[in-house]
Amino acid sequence: MTPTEAGLAFVRHAADILSSLDTALREVNALRQHITGCVAVGAISAAAPSLVSRAFAQLADEHPHVTVSFVEDSTPGLLRQLRSNRLDVAVVGVCAGPQEHDLDGLRQETLLEDDLRVALPSRHPLATRSLVRADELRHESWIVESAVGDSPYYGAWPTLVQPTITHQARDWSTRLGMVAAGLGICLLPGMTVPSAPAGVTIARVEDRHWQGRATIAVTNEQRSPEADAAVAALRQQASDLR
Repeated sequence: MTPTEAGLAFVRHAADILSSLDTALREVNALRQHITGCVAVGAISAAAPSLVSRAFAQLADEHPHVTVSFVEDSTPGLLRQLRSNRLDVAVVGVCAGPQEHDLDGLRQETLLEDDLRVALPSRHPLATRSLVRADELRHESWIVESAVGDSPYYGAWPTLVQPTITHQARDWSTRLGMVAAGLGICLLPGMTVPSAPAGVTIARVEDRHWQGRATIAVTNEQRSPEADAAVAALRQQASDLR
């Protein structure tokens, strides 16, 4: 078998294309190996223990000469710091539908489309089920996050009217400890499920009135190679958490 003239022409061009691709890949790898700057990352408390921590570990492994600084704050606080250039990357939570936060002019990448869950004491009557209806939660006692300033907090299930609030606590560990002790139930983002202690059972909630929420990475329109690397690590770790 012998190639046609057209086939020979294609082979010549294909060889050039493959050679150019190899060159481009070498250049990209070289750039990755020589990122030596700083990146400032901020995140909401729900994203810090699992998603952000794992992304930082990946970033340190792939780019050991990049210096990372970190702050934990509310979504409004993080967006203010991003717009004032005190942060390069902000990991924030947003609800589906009309946005309550101003994201105009910012780059957004969805990391997790993460519906809220409910944390129940393991002896709770609903704890035997992996899915509960929102209306079954209307008479429950809720343990909610304390609001600080304009910080949004995890309250009761979003569509419930006049829920009963029994306790307020700032930290996830405190709220989950109260749930384990049987003092009430609380909301829990999906990404924090692995942190639930013994005595706590996690269930999804069926609610056709709830549009869901997402965890996103937000940056300014122009971003540095260090910020690109941080977002890439966040995206990879979010994929592993799904």
